[in-house]
This record gives sequence, structure tokens and C-alpha cells, in this order.
Amino acid sequence: MTGFALDMSDIDAAAARLAGHVRRTPLLSSPFLDQIAGRRVLVKPECLQHTGSFKARGAWSAISALPADVRTRGVIAFSSGNHAQGVAWAAAAHGAPSVIIMPSDAPALKIANTRALGAEVVLYDRETEDRDVIGDTLASERGLSLIKPFDNPVVIAGQASVGLEIAEQAADLGVDSAEVLVCCGGGGLTSGVAMALADRAPGLTTHPVEPAGFDDVARSLSTGAIQRNARLSGSICDAVVTPQPGELTFPIMAALCGPGITVSDDQALAAMAQAFLRLKLVAEPGGAVALAAALYRGDVLAGDTVIAVISGGNVDPAMFSRALATL
Repeated sequence: MTGFALDMSDIDAAAARLAGHVRRTPLLSSPFLDQIAGRRVLVKPECLQHTGSFKARGAWSAISALPADVRTRGVIAFSSGNHAQGVAWAAAAHGAPSVIIMPSDAPALKIANTRALGAEVVLYDRETEDRDVIGDTLASERGLSLIKPFDNPVVIAGQASVGLEIAEQAADLGVDSAEVLVCCGGGGLTSGVAMALADRAPGLTTHPVEPAGFDDVARSLSTGAIQRNARLSGSICDAVVTPQPGELTFPIMAALCGPGITVSDDQALAAMAQAFLRLKLVAEPGGAVALAAALYRGDVLAGDTVIAVISGGNVDPAMFSRALATL
């Protein structure tokens, strides 16, 4: 894996820092989901993680790696909500202040939760303002350490712990060949999982899953060059809507991932409903796209086993009611 921004020693080091601080989520199954998919479906529920998403892993990895004197000055991050909550939680646990830049159209629950975790929230318009510029400016003015949501090697290493767990859990179940579907925005989770699986479970192939109309990663993989989304809002799957793949994450995904898969908003809602009905899990739309692909995109899947990561469960009651209405 020479040439990547990190290697397996970074991932193992992050996993060691995470031990005892993040939850080891299980692999779940249901015969009802298998029947819908027409194959065995295993679900990795990161919606059960601290702060309700996998983002707690990367946030803890990054903040725990900062020198103590740097960490005490505080951190800054930008996020539609899940990375925001992860950073706010990890910063508070380390006794560090946090500033979170969030889009003004982020779900109200995510904004409220981020503030409740002790962060200062700065809102911006994602259609007219550049969050990277805002983050860089505030970091410089206040002397804060910027924790990017995906294009950060230490964050990617933390997210890769999901892949380490999948490799071990799949082996325990006797699964040595499967397609692993990962909800994908900028690619931090997807690239981390791909690296971990390529090293520890090479028979498991990682695929990024995105909402239709916001498939920058799938298009980037198919063309071999980073593609940008034409628009940055308009899907209920806000957690995985990003402008384009990361400069660090894309080379990893290009080298290690299979083709990208897209699902509709309606399919994401239906997957949320099935996760609740059959597994008693609460997923948010963006966090359910991988399960949606496992259940409803069998036309692009091969083999008899698929593993889907539910990346987050931070959904407001109105949206969850909308999902349950599909049953």
C-alpha cells in the first residue's frame, strides 16, 4: 500500500487508541432481510456507536493523537452533523474546547445535539459558502486544530477500525468472500474499511454507496479522476452529500474498491423501515444507503453474502415517521 497517506501501522495504532473508548458494534442478520435481498445480509450497525455514528471513531483517533498542549487550545471541524457530534464528544472527553461549522440546512436534531455536547456551532450556507475556507480562517484566527471529516490520515485510520472489526467478525462466521457496502460521502469510512479489509480479509470487496444524483465517488471511480457533484443539496441523505471525494481518500478507493453503487431516496427510506422492523435499529437516510443497496440493488451484486454498514442513526422524528410510512 505504498503511496497512500497512511498504512496499516497507522490503522493499528488508531485501533489501540480507540480500545475501551468506542463500541465494538456487532454483525447482525435477519432471515427477512435475506429474503428481500435474495442472499445472506449481514449488517454492521454503527448507528449504535457513541454519538450515533461511526464518526466517533475518527474523531477520537484524531483528537487523541494531538500533543496535549495543542489539544488544550481546542479543535475545529465542519460537518452536517455526525462528524460534528463525534468531534464535540471526543473533544469534551479530552477536556478540549470545540468549534463546529455546520450547514444551516442540517437536521435540527444534529445541530441541537452538537451544541448539547459542548461545542460552539457556526452555521453556513452550503450553496453559497465554502466550509473549507471558513474552517481554515477560524482555525488560523483562534489557533485551533482543524479536524477534517474525511481527508485526514488520522481520521481515516480511526474509521478503518470498522473494517478491522468486520474482518474479525466475518472470519468468526466463516465468511471469507463477500461484498462490503459502505455509505460514502467524502470517503473516509470507505477508504479506511477498504484498507483494513484488503490487508486482513482480502476476499471481502468494498463498494461505496451513494444517493442518486450525488454519486461523485462512483463517477470518480469509473473515470479514474475526481468528479464533483453539480449540486450540494436536494437529497434527504444529507450525511453522505459532499462536493467530491477527498484528495487522500480517492486514491485509496481507486486502488482498493469495487464500482460504486447508487440508491434512490425512496430506497433509503425503505431500508430504514426494514432496519427498524427486522433488526430494531434506527438509521438515518444517509446511514441507510448501504443497506438499501444490499436489499434493493441485487442487480449489481454478486455472490451469496453481502455486508452492509449502517453508518449512522441520527434522524429526527418526522423523517423517521416518513420512513415507517413506507411499510
